Formats: sequence, structure tokens, C-alpha cells
Amino acid sequence: MRIGALGAADITPIALIRPARAVKGVEVAAVAARDRDRARRFAARHRVPTVHGSYDDLLADPSLDAVYVPLPHSLHAQWTVAALKAGKHVLCEKPFTSNAAQAREIAAAAQDSGLVVMEALHYRYHPRTERMMEIVRSGELGRVRRVETTMCVPLPLFSDIRYDFHLGGGALTDLGCYAVHCLRLLASGEPEVTAAEALPFWRDRRVDRAVTARFRLPGGAVGRIHASLWSSTLYRIRARVIGDRGTMTASNFVVPSFPMSRFTVTAGGRRRRERVRGESTHTHQLRAFAAAVRGEPANLTPPADSIVTMELIDDIYTAAGLPVRP
Repeated sequence: MRIGALGAADITPIALIRPARAVKGVEVAAVAARDRDRARRFAARHRVPTVHGSYDDLLADPSLDAVYVPLPHSLHAQWTVAALKAGKHVLCEKPFTSNAAQAREIAAAAQDSGLVVMEALHYRYHPRTERMMEIVRSGELGRVRRVETTMCVPLPLFSDIRYDFHLGGGALTDLGCYAVHCLRLLASGEPEVTAAEALPFWRDRRVDRAVTARFRLPGGAVGRIHASLWSSTLYRIRARVIGDRGTMTASNFVVPSFPMSRFTVTAGGRRRRERVRGESTHTHQLRAFAAAVRGEPANLTPPADSIVTMELIDDIYTAAGLPVRP
């Protein structure tokens, strides 16, 4: 599979370039950026053989099978649909889109094209995520009473595009998409938003620098997500499931390969720590994407799944009194 990158984004080496070296049959064959000189420097640094002068030129390259879309959130829908029309499979960075309407647009285009579209929620492809789900569904924790997910990573660079309303910015879209998605997985059913509140960004009060949302979960359980780009909780990444017979806690659920990641289960009066080994989350993800392109049932984050996440994100913004991202 020959894949091209739309943009020379900082995430591309982590999410695509390095994993491609570990996934047999995958080659990062081209890059395009708005600034051709930047694309040239990126290509030289990462040994990408072809530089295109525009995104359209890259999509028109007949030698490419797929594209990776790491652009600002508000551009995901536009360029994913354009890639599908050009006959390319798409690995699209999270959040899938700025809002649910755009997610539905991509889903329709993907269905019409018959091509693979995968949202790059890389943690979903790591074996530890499957293990988390297995423990919850096994009944070891008993009846689930509460699910909590937290994604707080400080971003004190306040000129960053993730604080730009028109580019789909906000803590909920950028980090909260992970928290919402993980809540859905561990709740074993779809949540319903019951309340939400946000801390606004002082330069644009439509943008959330932190957000908390509460949910009604299947079976009478409750849920809570918290996401922050800048708040009193500087750094915390954690998923927790509390049942009537035990508790499971996973720190750094998004990057379980980090040395300080913890995964503990307390049940039956005993506490144990588990370590689920695997390659980097992005390597697992790229391997799954390549398998899906070959026709295997490996896509765990297809457009239909992304629509549900984006609908919840829209609902959270509405409940918090903030506008849905444009």
C-alpha cells in the first residue's frame, strides 16, 4: 500500500512515518503541503520520495492507494471526501470532523465509493484496549455503576490552532474525542448526555479550554468525561470503571506503551496489576488500516462509529451552552 500525507503536520512522523517502517507492505510515498518548501524539507528529513505542490496534485497521483489526513479539524471532511472521490482510501486524524453533520457526509461518501475510511483513534487498536473491554464484559467487576474517562494535556501555546473556533478547536474536540469514545467502549452501550459545563478560552468564549460532561449509561449506570487543554488539572489521562464487585483503572489509556502507564484491577478483595504488551498504538493502527484496505474486517473506527462520537460531542457542546463547531 502506497500512502500519501496531506500536510507536513507534526503528528505525521509519529502516526505514519515511523509505523510504516514496521508494517510490511506499507510505504509513505508522497507528501503535499500548502508551503512547498516545507513539504520538501519534510520529505528530505523523513525520506519520502515524492513531493506534490498541492493537496489536489497528491490526490491525482495514480500511484497512491491511500491518503493520511492530519489537517486542522475543520478540513477533515472536505479533504476526506475529496480523497474518496479521487479513489483513495483514507486514514483521517481524530477528531473525525468538526461536527456530526460532517461525519454523516463522509459516511455517505465512503459508502458510495466502497473505500476504507478509518478514524485515527489509535488507542483502539492496542491489545490493552481489548483487554479493558474484556474485563468489563466478563462480569469480574460485577454490575457497572460508573465509568469515568479523563484526557487532560496542557497546551499553554494560546495561539495554537486548537484554540481556534473556526478550525474546530476546543478541549472537547481535540482531547475529549478520546474520552467520549473510550466511555462508549467501556459502557458497553451508547451514553446519553445529561449535563455539561465548560471553561471558556478568554480570547474566544466559544472555545472550551476545559469541559466536563455527565451521562446516563445503559443498565442504570452513570458516566463522566473531563477534558482539558488548560485548567487546574494539568495532566491526567485515565479510564476507570466502577462496578458493584470491583474497580478497573487504566492510566494513559491512550498511550499504554508509556513506561508510567498503570493498569490495575481490584476485585474480590484482591488487587492486581496487568501489563498488556504490544507495539506502539500507531503501529497497531497502521497495520489494521493496511489490512482493511486488503479487504479484511480490521476497521474498528469506521465512519458509522465516528458519527456516534460526533453526535455526543455536539450534544455536550449544546448542554454546556457553547455552539457546535462550524
